[in-house]
This record gives sequence, structure tokens and C-alpha cells, in this order.
Amino acid sequence: MTTDSVQTLISAMAEKIRHELQRRHLADPAMVGIHTGGVWIAKRLHELLEINLPLGNLDISFYRDDFTRIGMNPQVRPSELAFSVDDRHIILVDDVLHTGRTVRAAMNELFDYGRPASIMLAVLVERSGRELPIEASVVGRKIDLSLGEHVKLTGPDPLALQIQRTT
Repeated sequence: MTTDSVQTLISAMAEKIRHELQRRHLADPAMVGIHTGGVWIAKRLHELLEINLPLGNLDISFYRDDFTRIGMNPQVRPSELAFSVDDRHIILVDDVLHTGRTVRAAMNELFDYGRPASIMLAVLVERSGRELPIEASVVGRKIDLSLGEHVKLTGPDPLALQIQRTT
């Protein structure tokens, strides 16, 4: 998928988020991106939506439940939340929603910072294969992939989506 296509998806997501915030009567939300691709998407959404609070980012490395698959030595970066999570409406952003485990880990970390009033999940791509009952409120694009195919966001500049096949 081309860079222009990704930017078009992000612009459409911003409009969907605006609509969802209005529908839910939510004002002054905070936005948090999940490292790495979610932060790239969140930066662009944060600008388009003109959110007042600084953009937060989460590194969920210590909250993952798949160390047996990825190994025990994750590249850990500090999470940054320059605002109180307590009673705040949070827009949580990720690049790809697949099994739901990344989002679950991100919510666990958010709750370590406090108790948000609500969490709205926005993802660039939603694909089949959910293992946990997690659903995005805002989706840029839904993709059905075959067994052994994965979608990956590359970036940060330019942002592009690639379908990869595992051997």
C-alpha cells in the first residue's frame, strides 16, 4: 500500500474519531500510541485532531505474554505519559489489531498509571485472528489475510503497509 494510501486512511480515521468523540460527548481526550507503529500513527492523528494534551506513548515490552515466542530480551524503551490517566478519556492508537494481545498489554500498563474514564481504541489495520475479545472503535482498513501472511507498517517517514509471507 502506498504512502498516499496510508495518509488517506489516517485522515479518514481522524474524521471517524471526531465523530465518535461527538457521539459519546467526550471532550479534551488524551492520545496514547503503542510503540512503535502506533506512535507513528498517533503523531499524525494528534496533529490532525489538534489535541491539547501532549501525545503519550507506551512501550509494552514488560506486559507481553508471548516471551516464549519472541524471547526474553526485548528492546525496552520508557513509556511517556505527561498527563494524569485518572478519569481521563484516552484514545489508544495502534497500527495493526490482530490477536488483541498487544492492546491487552497496553491497557494493563495504562491501568498501572491510573484509572481512565474510558479507552477508545483506534487502529490503522484490523485483520482476522482475534484471540481476545478486543474490538476497535475506529478502524482505518480491514484486511483478510491467508495463513502465513502478516501486515507490517514501515516508517516512520514515509509510512507504508506491506503484506509479508512467512516461510
